Amino acid sequence: MIWRSGNPEAARPFSDQPADSLTETTPAPTLDSGTAGSISPQILAEMELIQGQVVQDRGLEPAGVFTRTLFTSEQLHQHVMDDFLDDYSQEEMAQDGIVLQAFGLLNADFDLYTFYLDLFSENIAGFYDNETKEMVVVQGSRFGGLERLTYAHEYTHALQDQNYDIRNGLGYSDETCEADSERCAALTALLEGDASLSEMNWFMNHATSQDRTDIFSFSDTFESPTLDLAPAFIAEDFLFPYQQGFDFVQFIYDQGGWQAVDQAYADPPVSTEQILHPERYPQDRPVPLDLPDLEAVLGDGWEAIDQGVMGEWYLYLILAQGLDKKARLDEKDAASAAEGWGGDAYQVYYNREQDSTVMVLQAQWETSQDTQEFADSFQKYARDRFGRPVESGPAFNAWQQGVEYHSLYRQSQTTTWILGPDQGTVEAIWDRLGQP
Repeated sequence: MIWRSGNPEAARPFSDQPADSLTETTPAPTLDSGTAGSISPQILAEMELIQGQVVQDRGLEPAGVFTRTLFTSEQLHQHVMDDFLDDYSQEEMAQDGIVLQAFGLLNADFDLYTFYLDLFSENIAGFYDNETKEMVVVQGSRFGGLERLTYAHEYTHALQDQNYDIRNGLGYSDETCEADSERCAALTALLEGDASLSEMNWFMNHATSQDRTDIFSFSDTFESPTLDLAPAFIAEDFLFPYQQGFDFVQFIYDQGGWQAVDQAYADPPVSTEQILHPERYPQDRPVPLDLPDLEAVLGDGWEAIDQGVMGEWYLYLILAQGLDKKARLDEKDAASAAEGWGGDAYQVYYNREQDSTVMVLQAQWETSQDTQEFADSFQKYARDRFGRPVESGPAFNAWQQGVEYHSLYRQSQTTTWILGPDQGTVEAIWDRLGQP
């Protein structure tokens, strides 16, 4: 799968900030000094109060148990290493770098492990683990506005799990996300959009004036150098579940309140297209595409290192947020080019001895006009990234960049982007795909 920034342990980022508030209660209790992770009776009472408020506003009843933990920033950093990134091997990191480089998003030697360690350590305010049933809030010096707001968000995740069974009912786990990252991205957006709207309602209905002061003061002073310096596509993708996910759930909520949001869990979104265009949910579903095994065409030394679905969101990121700044399309133009997406499939192969990559991305478009729009936009992107085409035809263009040979084939409602080490390899792949 292509690496997605959203993590199956749903986390609330610091950068996700609410609007305004009106109500007032007592000052925030101080956390016990020297007992990181322990929760005082006063804070437990605050948590119980927030839980009741979220249940009242969100309309989901508690139906299970969970544990509550307060983390220091140091404990969060250790948890990210021991849990979030524990299974992210050097081999997987290297393969992700090769894949992301093939799509023009990242240099292959970029240190993804250290980057994500720093990113999650800096930007996670809390998380809920649907496997261990543990809810964690990252503590400051007090259980103040940010902690209370985070608690409302994460408790919503606990209610989601108790009512819909995130892992087994929704089929949302490390394994299923590895197998289908596009569906996982859509589910993440539903879960985080729901929790973000619930958090917003809590803020509007129950936050105190001190909460407001705490949150706005934090927002004014918060810095995330890792996110600020992140590759453009990662910075956008990190916030996708919270921004586009929030918009998706808000649209559903506007149609029928929390009852309509609850109904979405019976038929969850399956693509980022549905998240980006909620008016098309649930009717507009992706067309499944299959690509043949290419190892026989490529010969000895080649191994498949990745395959999956790119989706409308990542097609947009490729065109608008690629590594080569001069090749980036205007965000509006890139979004328009990706909007006609109907389905896709991609494969990436790597030859270690040759240090060569082969990539195939075949996309199905909803209309011939959508196909042409994407092809035209891709040609502009490719010209700025690779230079003038070395070959052109009525429905075909090819570009040479160093040792890489890129081709885009266009048919009535299909485009096929092929990357290979030379023209002969690309043409052999095209023939294997069974195209005329």
